[in-house]
Amino acid sequence: MIYRVAVRALCEFTARSGDLDHRFTPSPTAQEGMAGHLLVAERRGEAYLAELPLSGEYRAGPETEDVLVVAGRADGYDPIANRLEEVKTHRGDLRRMAGNQRVLHWAQVRLYGALLCRERKLEEVTLALVYLEIGSGRETVLTERASSDALEVFLAEQCRRFLAWARQEAEHRVRRDTALVSLTFPHPQFRRGQRELAESVYKAASTGRCLMLQAPTGIGKTLGTLFPMLTAMPRQSLDRLFFLTMKTPGRRLALESLATLGFVPHDAPPRDAAGQAELRVLELIARDKACEHPDKACQGDACPLARGFYDRLPVARQAAVTRGWLDREALREVALAHQVCPYYLGQELARWCDLVVGDVNHYFDLNAMLHGLTQLNHWRVGVLVDEAHNLVERARGMFSATLDQQRLTALRRCAPAVLKSALERVSRCWSELGKSVKLHDEAVGLGDVPAYRVLDEPPQRMLNALQQATSAISDYLAERASTDSALQEFLFEALHLCRLAERFGEHSLFDVMRHGRGRAVLTLRNLVPADFLAPRLAATHATVLFSATLSPARYYRDLLGLPNDAPWLEVASPFAEEQLEVRIRSDISTRFSQRDASIAPIIAVLAAQYRHLPGNYLAFFSSFAYLKAVLAHFREGHGDIPVWEQTRGMREVERQAFIDGFVPGGQGIGFAVLGGAFGEGIDLPGDRLIGAFVATLGLPPFDPVNEQLKARLQARFGRGDDYTYRVPGLTKVVQAAGRVIRGPEDRGVVVLMDDRFARGEVRAMLPSWWRVAAT
Repeated sequence: MIYRVAVRALCEFTARSGDLDHRFTPSPTAQEGMAGHLLVAERRGEAYLAELPLSGEYRAGPETEDVLVVAGRADGYDPIANRLEEVKTHRGDLRRMAGNQRVLHWAQVRLYGALLCRERKLEEVTLALVYLEIGSGRETVLTERASSDALEVFLAEQCRRFLAWARQEAEHRVRRDTALVSLTFPHPQFRRGQRELAESVYKAASTGRCLMLQAPTGIGKTLGTLFPMLTAMPRQSLDRLFFLTMKTPGRRLALESLATLGFVPHDAPPRDAAGQAELRVLELIARDKACEHPDKACQGDACPLARGFYDRLPVARQAAVTRGWLDREALREVALAHQVCPYYLGQELARWCDLVVGDVNHYFDLNAMLHGLTQLNHWRVGVLVDEAHNLVERARGMFSATLDQQRLTALRRCAPAVLKSALERVSRCWSELGKSVKLHDEAVGLGDVPAYRVLDEPPQRMLNALQQATSAISDYLAERASTDSALQEFLFEALHLCRLAERFGEHSLFDVMRHGRGRAVLTLRNLVPADFLAPRLAATHATVLFSATLSPARYYRDLLGLPNDAPWLEVASPFAEEQLEVRIRSDISTRFSQRDASIAPIIAVLAAQYRHLPGNYLAFFSSFAYLKAVLAHFREGHGDIPVWEQTRGMREVERQAFIDGFVPGGQGIGFAVLGGAFGEGIDLPGDRLIGAFVATLGLPPFDPVNEQLKARLQARFGRGDDYTYRVPGLTKVVQAAGRVIRGPEDRGVVVLMDDRFARGEVRAMLPSWWRVAAT
């Protein structure tokens, strides 16, 4: 059998050793790196061969047909001097480069040297590591003379070690595909509508298309999408499947569905004698949640799990892929058993697991790891996006950047002298921007309401000053091995803004908010994420975006960058209209100007419904202030009714405690904010939740930012008001109401409290299976 591997990938697998070292070391951008390689090539003679393609085969022995093909491009070769070069760009003092990086670089140039000697029948060659300091243009060259025999031995050893892994991976792929071909649905029958859902996903995977899928809450969308996509994996030669979620509960539901399908979780009995998992499942979690030593830096001299990380990685990696089921707890268990960092072990295993469950940012963010691996390895991938209605706002956040003048002011006070001039240039530009935002009224911009201005074009002087400042800060941090957190935070924010500015277009705008004198906030604000997301979607074989609220189809097609021919399918609800009583209280207005007057009738509605049918209810409001006002009066008048409330900035354990309050057979009302942690993505079946009250239309605030968004969306799509206000607002309402009916036996009530719910254009956007009564 023929196996293939790139030189870089081979070295990263076999040649890394020593400590994990993720202390901050400013590095050149990709553009600076490419420019540096060109500069080195230009300095060489005419005979110099840049980007020299090299390849060769390694055969394990005469008794086997297994062949490993190794290929790549050497940075440069001087045939006159017989010198092969590997060029690396860096910033600052080269002595600060981690030892494991230097080992990796030598491995690369030695592998290229072996391939070169084979191809050109050389007996020896000079190998050179060329380190180019990007700021000064200074080269540091390390050389060694190597014989072809020694290089051949080195190549054979790396190939031997990798070939054993490659065989294992090929055998795993056969087992995986065999298991998936025979995969069966885990229940005697599909839920009503679930078969149609599953068939549409399978068809999308089979035809290599994007699909928008709207299916009601409670139909079993997670299992109904995972099962057909897994079934399609062997038939469509998919290398990887990514299940992407918006929140932690979505990951849990995906893992529970996979366990239902028979992919045994870590606490199940040991596997059979084969000793390998049929499907490798990895849960990716955020670095701060995976860190075992948050008080220590990610480097060998500070953290015990970073010390010798790469020396212990091969055994830990093998143990992990053998185990196969790698949710958060299992991954941590494997990592700690081998004394390696759980987070960085997970990053490594993303290369070797069949199904990755993680947040949407892992594929769609500007520098997303899963997208990068897909491109690097030419994977054929399927992507499932849960709660896809949230992707619009999540993506806008990914492709936006903000800088606060107040942070710069504080930084300038304590910045080292060498950075003063660079930061002063930025400060002068910022002052000019701030002054351009006129305070038409002395009260405006000095109190709670900031003055606002959209810039006609990118602030180029500011961007130039920021680029000079980031270069100066990077050099400073690199030269002094500084761990100044304030400098680093400003640097990261400035770099993010500058990199997004390079991609500026009609999808975004620059604006300035002035909060009184001496403080301006500059934002590069993405409005239409489609232009960023479309290439990510095109890189997949098939993508299915699914949600209970994914209409109107045109809204998501326009804003997410889906192909014009991407189908939209609505799965009919399996629930009868008799299961859910929906009432509109058109005698109540929750408009901001009438909120005080709305409190008493809202309390009356909540109390009357609870006393008529005691049980667990959720009540949703447009803001924490509104929630607190209603709750305070409710407690005064109905202190005997149990209540619990959502508060700002709840930690994960506090959010779970809120959900745990909805016990079977329980009684009480949970007060929450619409669009927050409890408005979607939570499952409270049966009598854990029998009703919901929604005291808001969910409309985003009518502020200058949203009015700019409205104008831009009107100009581009002709749907400014709908796309800015009505669709996002009613999506939150329907999501919140969807918490009530979760299964075929559930019964419940939803009370919509605002007169605007009775309008025809609003009622038309409510689910078609609802039977709505106005009172």
